[in-house]
Amino acid sequence: MRTTWEEKGRPREVRAPLSLVVSAFAPCEDVRGTWTPQLRSDRGPTELWFLDLASGRARLGGSILAQVFGETGHEAPDLDDPERIRTLFEALAELRAEGLVLAYHDRSDGGLLAALAEMAFAGHVGLDVDLLPLAGPRAAPPRVLATLFNEELGVVLQVRAADRERFVAILARHGLGALPIGAPNQDDLLRVTCADETLLVEPRSTLQRLWSETSWRMQTLRDNPETAREEYDRILEPLEPGLAPQLTFDAALNVALPFVAKGARPRLAVLREQGVNGHVEMAAAFDRAGFDAVDVHMSDLVSGRRSLADFSGFVACGGFSYGDVLGGGEGWARSILFGARARDEFARFFARPDSFALGVCNGCQMMSALGELVPGASDWPRFVKNRSEQFEGRLVLVEIPKSPSLFFAGMEGSRIPVVTAHGEGRALFAPGQGPDRARVAMRFVSNLGAPTELYPANPNGSPLGIAGVTTDDGRFTILMPHPERVFRTVQMSWHPDAWGEDSPWMRLFRNARAWLG
Repeated sequence: MRTTWEEKGRPREVRAPLSLVVSAFAPCEDVRGTWTPQLRSDRGPTELWFLDLASGRARLGGSILAQVFGETGHEAPDLDDPERIRTLFEALAELRAEGLVLAYHDRSDGGLLAALAEMAFAGHVGLDVDLLPLAGPRAAPPRVLATLFNEELGVVLQVRAADRERFVAILARHGLGALPIGAPNQDDLLRVTCADETLLVEPRSTLQRLWSETSWRMQTLRDNPETAREEYDRILEPLEPGLAPQLTFDAALNVALPFVAKGARPRLAVLREQGVNGHVEMAAAFDRAGFDAVDVHMSDLVSGRRSLADFSGFVACGGFSYGDVLGGGEGWARSILFGARARDEFARFFARPDSFALGVCNGCQMMSALGELVPGASDWPRFVKNRSEQFEGRLVLVEIPKSPSLFFAGMEGSRIPVVTAHGEGRALFAPGQGPDRARVAMRFVSNLGAPTELYPANPNGSPLGIAGVTTDDGRFTILMPHPERVFRTVQMSWHPDAWGEDSPWMRLFRNARAWLG
């Protein structure tokens, strides 16, 4: 890049240094090996180690700290030794293979203090941090600021105290060294010291609120300000344990196995309308449970190419039917209600004593609008725009109350994380119905286990936390969350370490197979 300067009336051309920005991506063959910044507090005594790839440099040019003070700085961080990046990746691969790292974060976006704070926020724990190994015993304030806020290359790793020697030895074999800089604490304070001097002591929740304030103010303007405030205030909840699953059944028990062993695979119609996109996961889950899952498009039923009479059950999948215009699932339902052939197909299917059906998300909205055809569905609600006024894609906690639903047999009282992904999931009951009359099959609950209407534990604002309902005989159930997206633990963004290959949600699909016998 060339810049022209004026010097004593004559232009002088100066060639500015060039910058090379390199980005890359690679396939992830097994997401179970990935690391997150979430500090673990359930692994006994742990330590935080800092690995500096900048050889002690603390350049502040272009940093967030410089921007806060209205500056740009003079010298920006750089990759001075590319070989060290390769060495780091080799060392991290070995640490991953040995299972020695509990949490991982880098300092290159905000600096070391920002990285440590974000790790504490993710884990809902406090931290004791000592800068002595990095800044020295008599560090002047500028040196301390540079240590905390430079955005040079470097990573923070959480390691069990019992694994310290193995961790250090692996790094040493790769020519790398790390410094111990702190550990999680139990008093939920972020405490930063240097030698005997205390530099910062603040409650983790106070700092997390500051960190979240910009997002909260944006949500207040863009979304429903009430739900924005509820999410913001949740940070101050002193008893908030995070997701806290509770199972009342053995998730490893395959209740369908005696029937699958006979070799019979009942046919299940996986219904699709244009725009539906959850059919592949749904078919995989029912296939795993012992069904012969068949892709059936609505055009097949309307044209007569296929008939629901040939299937033991059907599932209406999630997605964006009819372009996800307002009430997209209801548009799907009207294509059935106002078409003679389709209406007769579904009416005959629902009237059979040996049939069952499941509707999820968009399919939940569709089946609720078919209530006049579904025996025992007269008290089902409609599903309308979320209270937050936004599409909600989250991992939330739901409880399975006692209900006649065949899908939840033996699961009563369990609390299980599940994926939600919808813009219109709020249950709205007609006058005279009310949530007290519905056969509730699933509820959103707080992390303390109580049914809730507060956001974001209840992502759509349904009354009494209603997330699913069923019929009097339990053969037909509709749900707003997506159990098919988490039927394997590898699909979950978080789950307890003790859970095996199949998540507890596989029980739902196996219950359907066991019900058929």
